[in-house]
Order: sequence, then structure tokens, then C-alpha cells
Amino acid sequence: MAGDMITRLQAIVQDRKANPKSDSYTNKLLEAGMPRIAQKVGEEGVEVAVAALAQDDEALLGEVADLIYHSTVLLVARGLTWEQVEAVLEERHK
Repeated sequence: MAGDMITRLQAIVQDRKANPKSDSYTNKLLEAGMPRIAQKVGEEGVEVAVAALAQDDEALLGEVADLIYHSTVLLVARGLTWEQVEAVLEERHK
């Protein structure tokens, strides 16, 4: 299931935060701080919109994957989880 991979991705990012690796892109983002992470999320959101309008399905899927990755880094940097996002979605659909 899609959620399984997102859960694994979240665990990987959490591990990078707890156990930094010098050659890790994730650690470079975390070290750069919230302004850079937020910038990347914004860039990826725009790239998703552009791909939806002007590119093929493969490009769109790649951009959505990038947005999910960067959103995961953002959540972990703030000490939040996808489970909390899911709870918000569930609450909205009661």
C-alpha cells in the first residue's frame, strides 16, 4: 500500500535526524533549517502543478513523489508525523 512506503520514508527521515550522515541529502536539508525546507516544499508544489498541466503522467508522478519526500522532511523537522496528518484528514471526514 502507498501508506506503507510513506511510513518507511518517514522512519528513514527520522533516523537521519537522529543519526546524521554527512553525505545525506536529507541531512543537508535538515541542517539548512526550516526556511530551506519550506522553500523546497514550495518549489515542489509548483513543479507538481506544472507537471499536471504540461507534462506526462511519469513526470507528474515523479514530482508528486518529490513533494511527498520534501513534505516528510518538513514534518519531521517540526516533530510532526504523517499519522497526525491522517488524523486531521479523518476528522475532516466525520
